[in-house]
Amino acid sequence: MRMSDIPFEVTDWSAIAPTEHPGETGTATWRTRQVGGIRVRMVEYSPNYRADHWCEKGHVLLCLAGELHTELADGRSVVLTPGMSYQVADGETAHRSVTESGAKLFIVD
Repeated sequence: MRMSDIPFEVTDWSAIAPTEHPGETGTATWRTRQVGGIRVRMVEYSPNYRADHWCEKGHVLLCLAGELHTELADGRSVVLTPGMSYQVADGETAHRSVTESGAKLFIVD
């Protein structure tokens, strides 16, 4: 990832209009900023959220609240709690998000 041509800015996430993205179950609510070629998001998953697809995009993801289960296409699974993160490159490992209790994430991709 190359970060260039990005001026210093402060983001008030509460001022960013949310968009809803239904999962297989539950809903993901995104607040998104496009900063140069980088997408920066604050994402909240409702309780009982399960993604409706396998994602192959690279991310840096930080769990801020709740508990996030990330299923990997190779059968592995990891659990993130507040303060934990994962990093994955584009096309590296297909993954999808699942949460029973809900989760709040900060994601850069």
